[in-house]
Amino acid sequence: MTIGFAMCGSFCTYHEVFPILTQLAAEHTVIPIMSNVSCSTDSRFGTSQEHIEKVSSICGRPPLVTIGEVEPIGPKKSLDALIVAPCTGNTLAKLAHSIADGPVTMAVKSHLRNARPVIVAVSTNDALAGAAENIGKLLARKHYYFVPFGQDNPQGKPTSMVADFAKIPPTLKEALEGRQIQPILL
Repeated sequence: MTIGFAMCGSFCTYHEVFPILTQLAAEHTVIPIMSNVSCSTDSRFGTSQEHIEKVSSICGRPPLVTIGEVEPIGPKKSLDALIVAPCTGNTLAKLAHSIADGPVTMAVKSHLRNARPVIVAVSTNDALAGAAENIGKLLARKHYYFVPFGQDNPQGKPTSMVADFAKIPPTLKEALEGRQIQPILL
């Protein structure tokens, strides 16, 4: 099976995402994709170059980082499933409004033309505020499946929610069968 794994700029979760990426790459062919932000921003969680090198090492290939590189995913039917992890509030909004202006959003748009699953692993500080509407829109759409998520710091960040990244593999399994893993909310 060939899986796309698209990473957005929630850098604080990369330490949780990389082990799952490693697990999936050991079992499947994984095509890595990185958003413009994730492949060009240095943060306190590491440099963009470190992240690119880590993703390349895990997957055995460099990530796709341009619209031109990801656009053929749909026409070539390259992927059985596409995982977006972490999926930021910004990316949620773009997906909810069918905006394809970067490698991750274009990969999703291109992949969806084949009616194949997109697995979304939310990581956003405003999931229970501005991003809630966009999460709702995607929950109501065909071919979108959510990794179970919940509040990560209710006292310090009351509107923030993050996926349980360890649940990506079982969510993928269910999505490939056309089912949403339950429960969605943790």
